Amino acid sequence: MSDPVRRLSGQETAFYTEHGWLHAPALVEPGLIERMARKARELHSVLRDGASREGASGTVSVSAVAQAFGQNRGLAEADEDFAAPVFSPVMAGNAARLLPGEPDVRLQINNLLVKEPVGGAHGPTTFHQDFPWFPMDRSSMLTVWLALVDIPAGMGSLRFYDRSHLYGSLGRSFARDGDDAISQHPWIADLELSPPLDLKAGDATVHSALTIHGAAPNAYGTPRLSFAWTYFDAGTLYTGSPFKQTDDLGLRVNEVFDHPAFPIVPRS
Repeated sequence: MSDPVRRLSGQETAFYTEHGWLHAPALVEPGLIERMARKARELHSVLRDGASREGASGTVSVSAVAQAFGQNRGLAEADEDFAAPVFSPVMAGNAARLLPGEPDVRLQINNLLVKEPVGGAHGPTTFHQDFPWFPMDRSSMLTVWLALVDIPAGMGSLRFYDRSHLYGSLGRSFARDGDDAISQHPWIADLELSPPLDLKAGDATVHSALTIHGAAPNAYGTPRLSFAWTYFDAGTLYTGSPFKQTDDLGLRVNEVFDHPAFPIVPRS
């Protein structure tokens, strides 16, 4: 069976290394995107109702997070279509080439992300870094953000403060009211902001866990449907810092994340 993900070009990997983010057009093949989008629409009503759905591959727990978007975690473990890009050997190889030293990569998390139109449950995604929340001893990690439907910029595609990954970990956002990355570090606003991106279904953006990113509200009349997942350097050590995803897994401080929740993804 052919891999549904294309290999990133050398030009794309060089752009990512310099800028901390990447727009990857047509990253995933159309047939798979159509199936994922259909399933995402089916799940959307359940996500909105805060219920759970029993499917052929088991129960999918659904929850909503407050102001920026709703999410449904772990679909790659429950459904073969959502698993296909996440566990793609080509995608794992792409991720390895984007990280320093081209390490093996582990999967950290995968989420179906839904942003309702203005007037619904969701507003903007305020600018932030991902890394400061994680109990990991290095920031060698990235997130793939895949458009399941056409997502014009006004629907809330991600934007990035260019080269912000070069400034290291700048602290947690959302720990207190009004403490997004820009309010904490006003100088960030002097950095160049990536252009508004009109994404086609199957396009993706990729960003470093140190890249400051956010999204506008969804100004269109239909939900924004995207699927995102995060890889990290398989040699990363667990710090023991409190974090809901890891607190009860029995991980050992200063050892690697050797646990089924964080599988190494074989690459090609």
